[in-house]
Amino acid sequence: MDPDHAYQPSDLAAQDIDAYLLRHQHKSLLRFITCGSVDDGKSTLIGRLLYDSKMIFEDQLAALEADSRRVGTQGGAIDFALLVDGLAAEREQGITIDVAYRFFATDARKFIVADTPGHEQYTRNMVTGASTADLAIILIDARKGVLTQTRRHSTLAHLVGIRNLVLAVNKMDLIGYDRARFNAIVADYAAFAKSIGIAAFTPMPISGFVGDNITTRSANTPWYEGPTLIAHLETVPLDTVADQARPFRMPVQWVNRPNLDFRGFSGLIASGTLGPGDAIRVLPSGRTSTVSRIVTFDGDLDRAVAGQSVTICLADEIDCSRGDVIAAAGNPPQVADQFEATLVWMADEPLLPGRPYWLKLAAQTVSASVQAPKYQLNVNTQEHLATKTLELNAIGVANLSTDKPIVFEPYADSRDLGGFILIDKLSHATVAAGTLHFSLRRSQNLHWQALDISREAHAGLKNQRPAVLWFTGLSGAGKSSIANLVERQLHRMNRHTFLLDGDNVRHGLNKDLGFTEADRIENIRRVGEVARLMTDAGLIVITAFISPFRAERQLVRDMMAPGEFIEIHVDTPLAEAERRDPKGLYKKARAGTLANFTGIDSPYEAPLAPEIHIDTTVLSAEQAAHLIVQQLLGFA
Repeated sequence: MDPDHAYQPSDLAAQDIDAYLLRHQHKSLLRFITCGSVDDGKSTLIGRLLYDSKMIFEDQLAALEADSRRVGTQGGAIDFALLVDGLAAEREQGITIDVAYRFFATDARKFIVADTPGHEQYTRNMVTGASTADLAIILIDARKGVLTQTRRHSTLAHLVGIRNLVLAVNKMDLIGYDRARFNAIVADYAAFAKSIGIAAFTPMPISGFVGDNITTRSANTPWYEGPTLIAHLETVPLDTVADQARPFRMPVQWVNRPNLDFRGFSGLIASGTLGPGDAIRVLPSGRTSTVSRIVTFDGDLDRAVAGQSVTICLADEIDCSRGDVIAAAGNPPQVADQFEATLVWMADEPLLPGRPYWLKLAAQTVSASVQAPKYQLNVNTQEHLATKTLELNAIGVANLSTDKPIVFEPYADSRDLGGFILIDKLSHATVAAGTLHFSLRRSQNLHWQALDISREAHAGLKNQRPAVLWFTGLSGAGKSSIANLVERQLHRMNRHTFLLDGDNVRHGLNKDLGFTEADRIENIRRVGEVARLMTDAGLIVITAFISPFRAERQLVRDMMAPGEFIEIHVDTPLAEAERRDPKGLYKKARAGTLANFTGIDSPYEAPLAPEIHIDTTVLSAEQAAHLIVQQLLGFA
């Protein structure tokens, strides 16, 4: 064991601990990531940085030496990658799978480094690490040169706004510190970087295993005149100064009201500076006020700057809640509900255009749907490829819309108000990360027109409560038959109704749609919009659609006023529905002549808690219709 590289508590015993902690507290913090292709030496480099900065305790060093002999990949020598690769699968395979964060410090600066995986299948983990980074170290194996994953990670780093890039040509010891090979790799990368808009990067010849040009200049590369890696990390400018020069923005995370006499709005200042007396605007409402106090745990501030967490008190009692943004009154961000954005798809299931997802941007969470992508980006050639969806790790550009306006800025101007994630509404898994480019012009030019006759007036004229009876079930379950009987009974009761049948709608409104998952989603979205307009007119709307996906049925439910959406599951076993097969569709699907047929080669997601459940093996169509009408009158 080398005690010179192990941290020992006695190292600090002779120092003034209070002075040391105070000095450490006020050091600047740099967040950076290591990325590149698999086996380029990312974990080894981080291990070397921890080792050389004496951030390893004696017992950790002893364990590292033992692990290196047991599972290391360096022939018994210290395997620095084991300091970072903590998962059993990582050690067994000698690769990085998850994002590993490590902290270390030098006399000049504090660092948080994220070791991101190199395998393409774990690209989504790399995006997670890059989302908060100030700098990226792009590692390249000197023997292999620029690879596909090098280009992919560089594209992603540029996409998420990392401006400081280090091109670390690693494993120089394995090519005899060949200067010509280093220059060729740098030239190759420079050509690619220029093609994607990277203005500058810092190339370095290094060896993470041997330690060349990591903390000290290497005698093996006398031709290299640039800084060591650690020297560059200690001196690279941070974005905090630039953030402070920008207009004031603070997403509200919490309304702080500990008692009746205090009301403040807490959050992390994203950009700008603020002081008592400054004029502010709360968005999206647009209400204005002035700052009366800026409160922190350590006392009130005369001036707050980007990067500080504060509570702002206002001179006026105005509406402001979590998700709102407090901004400079004279230079506020934009508010819109339709955008162009770049998406990095991170889910195993592909993007389904039109499906609603949760969109989270800063402290705002809204429902959003993505249109079919304009194109997918080929990370090797930067070619724009035509596509209808995005698969795992794909990068594409698409328009998206939200169910209500959100406060935003283009990602090029603000990572805080321009970066977002998409979350699956059912599984709550993060399916995509994205960056907003701009709002669509139509989102600024379209406005809701105030109408004199309200939906309540329409319903009152008909003397009924509007509702949507949403029949869902397998083909052949009897949805249309029961729905038709329900409308006949309601018509005899002088109720104003309209029946939207799945087959009938596809003869006109949805004639252009097929039966892929994406087209099924758009089919239901359009029907939902029509049903919502009909409820605005005071009608009882009856729909009969397979509507196989829970997410789309929830989409329609969310369109309606509370209590107006009544989900009716017409429950028929698949075998029974196939036995009936009134249109011969099951027979075609079994023969392979009808693709994407629900129940055969396309899934049906049964309702988990429908308002009405109809078991067609127990009830006749007439009995089912009578039960539904009676329950509808009960709802009304």
